Amino acid sequence: MSIDTETKRKPREMNARDLLDAFERLDEQAAVPLSHTEVIRLAVDSAHSGHMDARIQRLVKRAGPRYPQADPRTIDLVGERRLDRSTIASLDAGNYPGQRLNVVFQGATGPGRSHLSCALAKSACRARYRAVHIRMPDLAEQVGMAADKPGGVPRPVRKYPTYNLLAIDEWLVDKPDEPFKRFPPGLMELRHDTAGTAFATQLATKEWHNRLGGDTIADAILDRIVHNTIWIDTGEHNMRQHHGQTMLEP
Repeated sequence: MSIDTETKRKPREMNARDLLDAFERLDEQAAVPLSHTEVIRLAVDSAHSGHMDARIQRLVKRAGPRYPQADPRTIDLVGERRLDRSTIASLDAGNYPGQRLNVVFQGATGPGRSHLSCALAKSACRARYRAVHIRMPDLAEQVGMAADKPGGVPRPVRKYPTYNLLAIDEWLVDKPDEPFKRFPPGLMELRHDTAGTAFATQLATKEWHNRLGGDTIADAILDRIVHNTIWIDTGEHNMRQHHGQTMLEP
């Protein structure tokens, strides 16, 4: 579609380059039978679609999922996993952050807990929520470094409550040190009923209290996590082994 130089300049000044590109992509012959309103609608729809796709890609990149390819729409629901199909399907709706629910992916080594938590983060990004995926050892390191700095509120305390979805992988795989044990109560208090938090862990819930120190701090952490939570048992079926065998099959 032919557009004069001055008209092109104005969308650029308004940071509406996507809209200008959409108009220019319209085939002039194809647009002839259309009314001005229909041409504008097509261009706006095209520009909006491209803009939202780019925004989602930025959100996914910032979320930093361990497995960027993880997606609820392509999760392997092989029968041995015994995953509830309706629950997994709801992951793709991006409902959890909006409903401010917690999610726990709990199961043995190898059933795909990390992959599922990454898929949840990606689904939240597609619903245009701000999400972040982080391993607990990396989070503990950040908290420890912040605790050594004098004055002010530690950066992790300011940063992580702001995400609509915080997905913590390898939850309690390592026993937390004292600085980290003091971190989750404040974090969960700030996130309670305002955002969703996901945990991927191989530990049964009954083991959490002892791993967190077995004291009043552990009570406070669990009280803020176990309520208003969706529990997803990822089972014991080793998906790494499953996919390895599938690749070897003729």
